[in-house]
Amino acid sequence: MDIPAMRASFAKAAAHGDQVPLWFYSHLFLSHPETREMFPVSMAHQRDRLFSALGEVVARVDDLDALVPILQQLGRDHRKFGTLAAHYPAVGASLLATLEHFDDEWDDALAASWTEAYGLIAEVMIGAADEAVEEPAWWDAEITDHDRRTVDVAVLQVRPGSPLDYLPGQAISVESDLRPRLWRWYSPANAPRPDGQLELHVKARDGGPVSSALVRQARAGDVLRLGPPVGHLALDTASDRDLLLVAGGTGLAPLKALVDQVARQGPPRRVDLFVGARTADAFYDRADLRRLEQEHAWLTVTCAVSQEKGTAVEHGDIGDVVLRHGPWTSRDAYVAGNPVMVEDTVARLLQHGLPMGRIRTEVFAASRPSPTVDGKVTE
Repeated sequence: MDIPAMRASFAKAAAHGDQVPLWFYSHLFLSHPETREMFPVSMAHQRDRLFSALGEVVARVDDLDALVPILQQLGRDHRKFGTLAAHYPAVGASLLATLEHFDDEWDDALAASWTEAYGLIAEVMIGAADEAVEEPAWWDAEITDHDRRTVDVAVLQVRPGSPLDYLPGQAISVESDLRPRLWRWYSPANAPRPDGQLELHVKARDGGPVSSALVRQARAGDVLRLGPPVGHLALDTASDRDLLLVAGGTGLAPLKALVDQVARQGPPRRVDLFVGARTADAFYDRADLRRLEQEHAWLTVTCAVSQEKGTAVEHGDIGDVVLRHGPWTSRDAYVAGNPVMVEDTVARLLQHGLPMGRIRTEVFAASRPSPTVDGKVTE
Protein backbone atom coordinates (compact mmCIF):
# COMPACT_ATOMS: atom_id res chain seq x y z
CA MET A 1 0.00 0.00 0.00
CA ASP A 2 1.20 3.50 -0.84
CA ILE A 3 0.04 5.14 2.38
CA PRO A 4 1.20 8.70 1.59
CA ALA A 5 -0.66 8.54 -1.74
CA MET A 6 -3.78 7.26 0.02
CA ARG A 7 -3.67 10.09 2.53
CA ALA A 8 -3.22 12.63 -0.24
CA SER A 9 -6.15 11.10 -2.12
CA PHE A 10 -8.37 11.23 0.96
CA ALA A 11 -7.39 14.85 1.59
CA LYS A 12 -8.49 15.77 -1.95
CA ALA A 13 -11.90 14.25 -1.33
CA ALA A 14 -12.24 15.79 2.13
CA ALA A 15 -11.61 19.23 0.65
CA HIS A 16 -14.99 19.00 -1.11
CA GLY A 17 -16.84 18.94 2.21
CA ASP A 18 -20.49 17.84 2.23
CA GLN A 19 -20.43 16.90 -1.45
CA VAL A 20 -18.36 13.82 -0.65
CA PRO A 21 -20.67 11.94 1.76
CA LEU A 22 -23.67 12.99 -0.34
CA TRP A 23 -22.04 11.43 -3.43
CA PHE A 24 -21.01 8.33 -1.47
CA TYR A 25 -24.43 7.60 0.00
CA SER A 26 -26.17 8.33 -3.31
CA HIS A 27 -23.89 5.82 -5.01
CA LEU A 28 -24.36 3.25 -2.25
CA PHE A 29 -28.15 3.49 -2.10
CA LEU A 30 -28.57 3.47 -5.89
CA SER A 31 -26.23 0.53 -6.43
CA HIS A 32 -27.30 -1.44 -3.33
CA PRO A 33 -30.76 -0.23 -2.24
CA GLU A 34 -30.95 -2.96 0.41
CA THR A 35 -28.44 -1.01 2.52
CA ARG A 36 -30.76 1.99 2.87
CA GLU A 37 -32.76 0.40 5.70
CA MET A 38 -29.70 0.39 7.96
CA PHE A 39 -29.65 4.19 8.05
CA PRO A 40 -32.04 6.76 9.59
CA VAL A 41 -34.85 8.23 7.52
CA SER A 42 -33.17 11.64 7.62
CA MET A 43 -29.50 11.55 6.70
CA ALA A 44 -28.87 15.11 7.90
CA HIS A 45 -27.06 13.89 11.02
CA GLN A 46 -25.40 10.90 9.38
CA ARG A 47 -23.71 12.03 6.21
CA ASP A 48 -20.39 13.09 7.61
CA ARG A 49 -19.96 10.28 10.12
CA LEU A 50 -18.57 7.57 7.86
CA PHE A 51 -16.03 9.82 6.19
CA SER A 52 -14.98 11.41 9.46
CA ALA A 53 -14.43 7.94 10.89
CA LEU A 54 -12.58 6.87 7.76
CA GLY A 55 -10.32 9.89 8.10
CA GLU A 56 -9.28 8.74 11.57
CA VAL A 57 -8.64 5.22 10.27
CA VAL A 58 -6.50 6.55 7.40
CA ALA A 59 -4.51 8.63 9.87
CA ARG A 60 -3.58 5.42 11.73
CA VAL A 61 -3.33 2.94 8.89
CA ASP A 62 0.43 2.57 9.40
CA ASP A 63 0.04 1.86 13.14
CA LEU A 64 -1.64 -1.54 13.19
CA ASP A 65 -1.12 -2.05 16.93
CA ALA A 66 -3.40 0.93 17.54
CA LEU A 67 -5.72 0.45 14.56
CA VAL A 68 -6.65 -3.23 14.85
CA PRO A 69 -8.34 -2.96 18.28
CA ILE A 70 -10.31 0.04 17.02
CA LEU A 71 -11.51 -1.86 13.96
CA GLN A 72 -12.43 -4.85 16.10
CA GLN A 73 -14.56 -2.64 18.31
CA LEU A 74 -16.24 -1.16 15.24
CA GLY A 75 -16.89 -4.60 13.80
CA ARG A 76 -18.60 -5.78 16.97
CA ASP A 77 -20.52 -2.54 17.32
CA HIS A 78 -21.79 -2.45 13.72
CA ARG A 79 -23.82 -5.61 14.32
CA LYS A 80 -26.46 -3.38 15.93
CA PHE A 81 -27.13 -1.78 12.52
CA GLY A 82 -27.83 -5.16 10.96
CA THR A 83 -24.49 -5.09 9.15
CA LEU A 84 -23.61 -8.39 7.47
CA ALA A 85 -20.39 -9.57 5.83
CA ALA A 86 -22.17 -9.20 2.47
CA HIS A 87 -22.53 -5.45 3.02
CA TYR A 88 -18.80 -4.75 3.18
CA PRO A 89 -18.08 -5.17 -0.57
CA ALA A 90 -20.94 -2.78 -1.38
CA VAL A 91 -19.54 -0.12 0.94
CA GLY A 92 -16.03 -0.68 -0.42
CA ALA A 93 -17.15 -0.29 -4.03
CA SER A 94 -18.94 2.98 -3.25
CA LEU A 95 -15.96 4.23 -1.26
CA LEU A 96 -13.57 3.66 -4.14
CA ALA A 97 -16.01 5.16 -6.62
CA THR A 98 -16.30 8.26 -4.44
CA LEU A 99 -12.55 8.71 -4.01
CA GLU A 100 -12.03 8.30 -7.75
CA HIS A 101 -14.77 10.83 -8.50
CA PHE A 102 -13.04 13.53 -6.46
CA ASP A 103 -9.46 12.79 -7.55
CA ASP A 104 -8.43 13.88 -11.04
CA GLU A 105 -5.13 11.98 -10.66
CA TRP A 106 -6.70 8.65 -9.74
CA ASP A 107 -4.89 5.69 -11.30
CA ASP A 108 -4.69 1.91 -11.07
CA ALA A 109 -1.93 1.97 -8.46
CA LEU A 110 -3.98 4.17 -6.15
CA ALA A 111 -7.05 2.00 -6.70
CA ALA A 112 -4.99 -1.07 -5.79
CA SER A 113 -3.74 0.55 -2.56
CA TRP A 114 -7.26 1.53 -1.49
CA THR A 115 -8.63 -1.90 -2.43
CA GLU A 116 -5.98 -3.63 -0.33
CA ALA A 117 -6.46 -1.26 2.62
CA TYR A 118 -10.23 -1.58 2.61
CA GLY A 119 -9.95 -5.35 2.28
CA LEU A 120 -7.83 -5.50 5.44
CA ILE A 121 -10.21 -3.19 7.30
CA ALA A 122 -13.20 -5.29 6.30
CA GLU A 123 -11.44 -8.54 7.17
CA VAL A 124 -10.67 -7.36 10.72
CA MET A 125 -14.18 -5.98 11.28
CA ILE A 126 -15.93 -9.07 9.91
CA GLY A 127 -13.70 -11.34 11.98
CA ALA A 128 -14.51 -9.43 15.17
CA ALA A 129 -18.23 -9.53 14.38
CA ASP A 130 -18.07 -13.29 13.79
CA GLU A 131 -16.30 -13.84 17.10
CA ALA A 132 -19.06 -11.89 18.89
CA VAL A 133 -21.90 -13.83 17.28
CA GLU A 134 -22.95 -15.38 20.62
CA GLU A 135 -23.28 -11.93 22.22
CA PRO A 136 -26.31 -9.65 21.75
CA ALA A 137 -26.03 -7.11 18.95
CA TRP A 138 -27.84 -4.74 21.33
CA TRP A 139 -29.62 -4.80 24.67
CA ASP A 140 -33.18 -3.58 25.32
CA ALA A 141 -33.20 -1.44 28.44
CA GLU A 142 -35.99 0.28 30.35
CA ILE A 143 -35.72 3.84 31.68
CA THR A 144 -36.55 3.34 35.35
CA ASP A 145 -36.12 7.01 36.31
CA HIS A 146 -35.84 10.26 34.34
CA ASP A 147 -34.58 13.21 36.41
CA ARG A 148 -34.53 16.56 34.59
CA ARG A 149 -31.78 18.32 36.53
CA THR A 150 -31.56 21.55 34.49
CA VAL A 151 -33.17 23.00 31.37
CA ASP A 152 -30.87 20.96 29.15
CA VAL A 153 -29.52 18.10 31.33
CA ALA A 154 -31.26 14.93 32.47
CA VAL A 155 -29.96 11.97 34.45
CA LEU A 156 -31.48 8.66 33.37
CA GLN A 157 -31.48 5.42 35.32
CA VAL A 158 -31.59 2.57 32.81
CA ARG A 159 -31.93 -1.17 33.43
CA PRO A 160 -30.98 -3.62 30.64
CA GLY A 161 -33.16 -6.69 30.29
CA SER A 162 -30.09 -8.96 30.31
CA PRO A 163 -26.55 -8.51 31.70
CA LEU A 164 -24.43 -5.92 29.88
CA ASP A 165 -20.76 -6.15 30.79
CA TYR A 166 -18.62 -3.02 30.52
CA LEU A 167 -15.67 -1.33 32.16
CA PRO A 168 -16.06 1.94 34.09
CA GLY A 169 -15.04 4.74 31.73
CA GLN A 170 -16.28 2.98 28.60
CA ALA A 171 -19.19 4.28 26.54
CA ILE A 172 -22.38 2.67 25.29
CA SER A 173 -24.36 3.73 22.24
CA VAL A 174 -28.05 4.49 22.74
CA GLU A 175 -31.00 4.40 20.35
CA SER A 176 -34.57 5.45 21.12
CA ASP A 177 -37.82 4.92 19.27
CA LEU A 178 -38.14 8.70 19.52
CA ARG A 179 -35.28 8.92 16.96
CA PRO A 180 -35.08 5.55 15.17
CA ARG A 181 -31.73 4.38 13.78
CA LEU A 182 -29.84 7.31 15.27
CA TRP A 183 -27.30 6.04 17.80
CA ARG A 184 -25.40 8.32 20.15
CA TRP A 185 -22.76 7.56 22.77
CA TYR A 186 -23.00 8.00 26.51
CA SER A 187 -20.66 6.87 29.28
CA PRO A 188 -22.36 5.26 32.28
CA ALA A 189 -21.70 7.27 35.43
CA ASN A 190 -21.35 4.15 37.55
CA ALA A 191 -19.35 0.96 37.73
CA PRO A 192 -21.33 -2.22 37.00
CA ARG A 193 -23.85 -2.92 39.78
CA PRO A 194 -25.43 -6.17 40.92
CA ASP A 195 -28.84 -5.00 39.63
CA GLY A 196 -27.34 -4.06 36.23
CA GLN A 197 -28.65 -0.50 36.38
CA LEU A 198 -26.82 2.24 34.47
CA GLU A 199 -26.80 5.98 35.16
CA LEU A 200 -26.62 8.12 32.00
CA HIS A 201 -25.97 11.87 31.94
CA VAL A 202 -27.51 13.48 28.86
CA LYS A 203 -27.15 17.10 27.77
CA ALA A 204 -29.51 18.40 25.07
CA ARG A 205 -27.55 20.19 22.38
CA ASP A 206 -28.63 22.50 19.60
CA GLY A 207 -29.25 20.38 16.52
CA GLY A 208 -28.84 17.17 18.54
CA PRO A 209 -31.94 15.08 17.80
CA VAL A 210 -31.16 12.18 20.12
CA SER A 211 -29.92 14.16 23.11
CA SER A 212 -32.84 16.59 22.85
CA ALA A 213 -35.34 13.73 22.70
CA LEU A 214 -33.77 11.93 25.68
CA VAL A 215 -33.80 15.08 27.80
CA ARG A 216 -37.16 16.59 26.79
CA GLN A 217 -39.36 13.73 25.64
CA ALA A 218 -38.18 10.45 27.17
CA ARG A 219 -39.99 9.21 30.25
CA ALA A 220 -39.70 6.41 32.81
CA GLY A 221 -41.01 3.21 31.24
CA ASP A 222 -39.61 3.99 27.79
CA VAL A 223 -37.39 1.31 26.26
CA LEU A 224 -33.98 2.15 24.80
CA ARG A 225 -31.55 -0.01 22.86
CA LEU A 226 -27.95 -0.13 24.06
CA GLY A 227 -25.00 -1.13 21.89
CA PRO A 228 -21.80 -2.94 22.92
CA PRO A 229 -19.42 -0.92 25.10
CA VAL A 230 -16.39 0.74 23.54
CA GLY A 231 -13.66 3.06 24.68
CA HIS A 232 -10.43 3.21 26.55
CA LEU A 233 -10.86 5.57 29.52
CA ALA A 234 -10.38 2.76 32.04
CA LEU A 235 -8.28 2.69 35.17
CA ASP A 236 -4.74 1.45 34.70
CA THR A 237 -4.97 -1.83 36.59
CA ALA A 238 -1.19 -2.04 36.83
CA SER A 239 -1.05 1.16 38.88
CA ASP A 240 -2.09 1.87 42.46
CA ARG A 241 -1.21 5.57 42.26
CA ASP A 242 -3.60 8.17 43.60
CA LEU A 243 -5.94 9.70 41.04
CA LEU A 244 -6.56 13.16 39.64
CA LEU A 245 -9.89 13.39 37.79
CA VAL A 246 -10.84 16.53 35.83
CA ALA A 247 -14.31 16.87 34.28
CA GLY A 248 -16.13 19.43 32.21
CA GLY A 249 -19.90 19.22 31.60
CA THR A 250 -21.20 15.69 31.14
CA GLY A 251 -17.59 14.55 30.94
CA LEU A 252 -18.28 14.02 34.64
CA ALA A 253 -20.05 10.73 33.86
CA PRO A 254 -17.08 8.43 33.08
CA LEU A 255 -15.02 9.95 35.89
CA LYS A 256 -17.85 9.40 38.36
CA ALA A 257 -17.81 5.78 37.19
CA LEU A 258 -14.10 5.58 38.08
CA VAL A 259 -14.87 6.92 41.55
CA ASP A 260 -17.52 4.23 41.89
CA GLN A 261 -15.02 1.60 40.76
CA VAL A 262 -12.52 2.63 43.42
CA ALA A 263 -15.29 2.53 46.04
CA ARG A 264 -16.45 -0.94 44.97
CA GLN A 265 -13.22 -2.64 43.97
CA GLY A 266 -10.24 -0.63 45.24
CA PRO A 267 -7.32 -0.60 45.63
CA PRO A 268 -7.53 2.14 48.30
CA ARG A 269 -6.18 5.46 47.04
CA ARG A 270 -6.67 9.19 47.23
CA VAL A 271 -8.99 10.61 44.57
CA ASP A 272 -9.30 14.32 43.78
CA LEU A 273 -12.18 15.13 41.42
CA PHE A 274 -12.39 18.60 39.84
CA VAL A 275 -15.59 19.60 38.02
CA GLY A 276 -15.70 22.70 35.84
CA ALA A 277 -18.63 24.66 34.39
CA ARG A 278 -19.27 28.13 33.03
CA THR A 279 -21.84 29.05 35.70
CA ALA A 280 -22.84 27.62 39.07
CA ASP A 281 -26.31 26.57 37.93
CA ALA A 282 -24.68 24.16 35.45
CA PHE A 283 -23.57 21.84 38.26
CA TYR A 284 -26.38 19.39 37.67
CA ASP A 285 -24.96 16.60 39.90
CA ARG A 286 -23.70 18.57 42.89
CA ALA A 287 -25.97 16.88 45.45
CA ASP A 288 -24.77 13.39 44.55
CA LEU A 289 -21.14 14.51 44.43
CA ARG A 290 -21.57 15.90 47.94
CA ARG A 291 -23.01 12.56 49.03
CA LEU A 292 -20.04 10.67 47.59
CA GLU A 293 -17.59 13.01 49.28
CA GLN A 294 -19.31 12.50 52.64
CA GLU A 295 -19.34 8.72 52.24
CA HIS A 296 -15.69 8.36 51.18
CA ALA A 297 -12.94 9.99 53.22
CA TRP A 298 -10.47 9.37 50.37
CA LEU A 299 -12.47 11.52 47.90
CA THR A 300 -12.25 15.30 47.54
CA VAL A 301 -14.54 17.13 45.09
CA THR A 302 -13.78 20.67 43.92
CA CYS A 303 -16.16 22.63 41.69
CA ALA A 304 -15.11 25.72 39.73
CA VAL A 305 -16.85 28.21 37.43
CA SER A 306 -15.15 30.14 34.66
CA GLN A 307 -17.69 32.90 33.94
CA GLU A 308 -19.07 33.89 37.36
CA LYS A 309 -17.50 35.55 40.35
CA GLY A 310 -18.83 35.77 43.87
CA THR A 311 -20.26 32.24 43.90
CA ALA A 312 -19.74 29.63 46.62
CA VAL A 313 -17.31 27.70 44.40
CA GLU A 314 -13.89 28.54 43.05
CA HIS A 315 -13.46 30.81 40.03
CA GLY A 316 -11.30 30.17 36.99
CA ASP A 317 -10.71 27.82 34.11
CA ILE A 318 -10.68 24.31 35.47
CA GLY A 319 -7.08 23.75 34.38
CA ASP A 320 -5.97 26.77 36.42
CA VAL A 321 -7.94 25.64 39.43
CA VAL A 322 -6.43 22.16 39.27
CA LEU A 323 -2.87 23.52 39.33
CA ARG A 324 -3.68 25.75 42.32
CA HIS A 325 -4.34 22.59 44.31
CA GLY A 326 -1.23 20.70 43.18
CA PRO A 327 1.33 19.27 43.01
CA TRP A 328 0.04 16.32 40.99
CA THR A 329 3.23 14.79 39.63
CA SER A 330 2.71 11.55 41.58
CA ARG A 331 -0.83 10.99 40.24
CA ASP A 332 -2.54 9.21 37.37
CA ALA A 333 -4.74 11.80 35.65
CA TYR A 334 -8.00 11.31 33.75
CA VAL A 335 -9.56 14.25 31.89
CA ALA A 336 -12.98 14.29 30.18
CA GLY A 337 -14.94 17.13 28.63
CA ASN A 338 -15.11 19.34 25.57
CA PRO A 339 -12.06 19.50 23.27
CA VAL A 340 -10.85 22.95 24.36
CA MET A 341 -11.08 22.08 28.05
CA VAL A 342 -9.33 18.73 27.58
CA GLU A 343 -6.50 20.15 25.49
CA ASP A 344 -5.94 23.08 27.86
CA THR A 345 -5.95 20.90 30.97
CA VAL A 346 -3.59 18.34 29.47
CA ALA A 347 -1.18 21.08 28.35
CA ARG A 348 -1.13 22.53 31.87
CA LEU A 349 -0.54 19.14 33.47
CA LEU A 350 2.35 18.43 31.10
CA GLN A 351 3.91 21.80 31.93
CA HIS A 352 3.37 20.96 35.59
CA GLY A 353 5.55 17.89 35.11
CA LEU A 354 3.03 15.07 34.88
CA PRO A 355 4.22 12.56 32.23
CA MET A 356 1.92 12.11 29.20
CA GLY A 357 1.99 8.36 29.82
CA ARG A 358 -0.02 8.92 33.00
CA ILE A 359 -2.70 11.14 31.44
CA ARG A 360 -5.78 9.63 29.82
CA THR A 361 -8.43 11.68 28.08
CA GLU A 362 -11.92 11.49 26.65
CA VAL A 363 -13.38 14.15 24.36
CA PHE A 364 -17.11 14.88 24.47
CA ALA A 365 -18.18 16.95 21.47
CA ALA A 366 -21.06 17.17 19.04
CA SER A 367 -18.66 17.39 16.12
CA ARG A 368 -16.88 14.13 16.79
CA PRO A 369 -17.48 11.22 14.42
CA SER A 370 -18.46 7.72 15.43
CA PRO A 371 -16.48 6.21 18.29
CA THR A 372 -13.37 5.27 16.39
CA VAL A 373 -10.45 6.30 18.50
CA ASP A 374 -10.44 8.97 21.18
CA GLY A 375 -13.82 10.59 21.02
CA LYS A 376 -17.47 9.92 21.39
CA VAL A 377 -20.47 11.53 19.89
CA THR A 378 -22.61 12.62 22.82
CA GLU A 379 -24.44 15.36 20.95
